[in-house]
Amino acid sequence: MKTAHEQIPLIPENHNEIFRQLRNYLAGRLVGITRDDALIREVVKCLYCKLALRTNRSGPDGEDDYLALSMRYRQAFTEIRNKFPSLFKPQDELLLDPVSLAYVDKVLDTVSLNDPAYDLFGDAYEVFIGSSARGQDGQFFTPQNAADLLVSMVDPRPGEKIIDPACGSGTFLSAAARHLIRKKAKMDEISEGIVGIDKDRYLTELAFSRLAMITMTPVKVHCADSLSFLEEDGKESPLKAQLGGFDVVLTNPPFGAKIVSAAPSVQSQFNLGYRWKYDPRIHKYVKLTALQTSVPPQVLFVERCLSLVRQGGRIGMVIPESLISGNNYKYVVEYIRSTAQINAVIGMPESLFKTSGKGGTHTKTCLLCMQKHSTKQPKAPSKIFMADAQWCGRDSRGHAIDRDELPMILKKYEMSLKGRVDAPNHLGYEVEDGQLRDSILAPRYYDPDVADELSLLASSHDMVTIAGLVDSGVLEITTGDEVGKLEYGGGIIPFIRTSDISNWEVKIDPKQYVSKDVYDRLASKQDVKEGDILFVRDGTYLVGTCAYVTKYDTNIVFQSHICKLRVKDKSKLSPYLLLALLSSPPVKRQIKAKRFTQDIIDSLGSRINELILPIPKDKPHQKRISEIVRRSIEERIEARELARKACLEVVSANNGNGT
Repeated sequence: MKTAHEQIPLIPENHNEIFRQLRNYLAGRLVGITRDDALIREVVKCLYCKLALRTNRSGPDGEDDYLALSMRYRQAFTEIRNKFPSLFKPQDELLLDPVSLAYVDKVLDTVSLNDPAYDLFGDAYEVFIGSSARGQDGQFFTPQNAADLLVSMVDPRPGEKIIDPACGSGTFLSAAARHLIRKKAKMDEISEGIVGIDKDRYLTELAFSRLAMITMTPVKVHCADSLSFLEEDGKESPLKAQLGGFDVVLTNPPFGAKIVSAAPSVQSQFNLGYRWKYDPRIHKYVKLTALQTSVPPQVLFVERCLSLVRQGGRIGMVIPESLISGNNYKYVVEYIRSTAQINAVIGMPESLFKTSGKGGTHTKTCLLCMQKHSTKQPKAPSKIFMADAQWCGRDSRGHAIDRDELPMILKKYEMSLKGRVDAPNHLGYEVEDGQLRDSILAPRYYDPDVADELSLLASSHDMVTIAGLVDSGVLEITTGDEVGKLEYGGGIIPFIRTSDISNWEVKIDPKQYVSKDVYDRLASKQDVKEGDILFVRDGTYLVGTCAYVTKYDTNIVFQSHICKLRVKDKSKLSPYLLLALLSSPPVKRQIKAKRFTQDIIDSLGSRINELILPIPKDKPHQKRISEIVRRSIEERIEARELARKACLEVVSANNGNGT
């Protein structure tokens, strides 16, 4: 019979690898408990027992020791079960056999049980469950490093009352508890001061287990709707009486335009549940009497978070970037700024939530830190710390990588609190309140790297905006049309969509065609001519892509996500030069900074007019660039048309007979 020592291979240092090894062992050994959700329940039981026993001993060497250890674990679990009746049922038992328990005990000896830098439950849960229970109803659980960053920035202190009104599986509850441990808070103080709410019973049980594993005392996690404050049985939650009584809110609320967040009776209790209209006379949005038809949950949660904290209370929340950048939500930004002081906004990489969810989401998100005004009068204008992380320790597929900029962002934020931000770049910079434009809070919009790049060209280039070219009559911008899917495949006229534009060309074989009738109906409006430039305005990965319209491309119809740019005065600007300018690194960086999420895709919208084109002052230099672009396009188009001709020759009537 092999001892526990002989059965345990070399144990890695990384917690995820440790739990992955444990998972593989149990899945291969146990009979009747092979599903990951069953395995994680047994591992959680063992973690609680291990924390209660606080043993750190070598594994047993014989069968009697296996049985003795098994007995200690089972006695410990009986005490745990009695201590946490809401977590474990009276009939629950440890289901692992003595040898498996010995293996688990030995493995857990290598785990940092008491180090607040680690989230034992979160690490185990990620390995065993992963994404199988995630991504439903806008629930994309916050990766631990992002939660730790937000908690560190908000900096809850011992004795403060902390709440997460959309706690999910308890990521922020755990992060807050571990943060307080580092600040020498007592366990009873932590379990008494942290509150979690979620309307999903399964998730609240996970959150309870996760937080209780840290404090080893009963904790306050409630199953209720924090927007309506109704519990599962329809009764009003006693937490409603605590509105305005919390010091800190930390949360990642559900978000999504299609999610029904509240019934009209609940929605009517929120200012942001109503329609708002901009009043140019007072330069503000005013609330109307009619409710909005549908309000995304992230909008109502902004107001709920503000209502939960006392005056001077602090809020840290994860929000979709569209909420603080899109045209549809300007009234929300104005409401936030009238109610709270914004201290920091951190843009997260689109890969952040590929670590969770069913496949995850590429939704661009931000971490928002704010402090509720201590009086009804807004505070004096101040600086907002901003950063836009490009790497968060995960790639676009959710795989772990070494590049993580979040720790450096935290360091820069802490420096800003001391009154200085050295070497401003995308990892940290300050924006004066007066510099905010058009209710836009997205950090990438104010990226100092963009301005720095243009400033390096100031002596050799003229900085001209698209809007300036339009106003002076040099440039004209129009938009395409949608024809509807029923028109697809109905003829031989290419219908150009965003995916049909690439490398300055309109593709030879677009995905869709429309009828001559559709073309005749739209031809005069779209008025496509040789020398026009098609510019992708909407489309997550394609915004800013351009194509030059040649003489072969004029009989087309292009969709509404594409703009047509026409140089009306070629003596002032060559269309070839314009194409190069739009594709140059400084302009592409501006496009990335200024785009925003509209519905489910990115858009540049009217911000195309804000683009600054660095036009070389030297006229011969301009001509050289134009000539290079002209030759490139003509050579490509010649090759493209030869390829098209070859394809047609295959089915021509000639058949190579020379007749």
